[in-house]
Amino acid sequence: MQYILETSCYPREHELLKQLREATFDKYQFWSIMNVPVDEGLLLSVLLKINAKKILELGVFTGYSLLTTALALPADGKITAIDPDKEAYEVGLPFIQKAGVEHKIDFFHSDAFSVLKDLINNGKEEGSFDFAFVDADKENYINYHKLLVKLVKVGGIIAYDNTQWFGSVAEPAGGDGGETFKARQKSCD
Repeated sequence: MQYILETSCYPREHELLKQLREATFDKYQFWSIMNVPVDEGLLLSVLLKINAKKILELGVFTGYSLLTTALALPADGKITAIDPDKEAYEVGLPFIQKAGVEHKIDFFHSDAFSVLKDLINNGKEEGSFDFAFVDADKENYINYHKLLVKLVKVGGIIAYDNTQWFGSVAEPAGGDGGETFKARQKSCD
């Protein structure tokens, strides 16, 4: 994996994304793993080549995936970005501004359910989004999905981060309440 990152991914990473990745690590250390990795950012850019212009992003953290998305969108593209942690978002905001893509982003300092329900209830947004990227609280993915299928148009894409936690798709029957994940996470320290 390191070989792929060093020979294929890092050379293609936008300089501002690299700087944001490093700033996130400097501020958050271990929690910087919440950013999407470089290879996933590149995949997001490829997925957006479906002529996506209107995007939803649930879970922004410091904005690595948000900046990736904004850079990949055309000048008239728009991203509705939602995260309850405005402080983390503000770590990435200078990089977004320096890239000249702030005009593409509507940031909502909120929980995702409130914003998604408002978008549905206003009656104008159903089926209007081309793409959604979800990197929020994992236990609510199914609940987000129920709302997102109303908002993302037929033929659009809904992408989820961390669908395979350390190679596992689902907790085994009679699961251990997340203890396996916690043990694996601790081994990464």
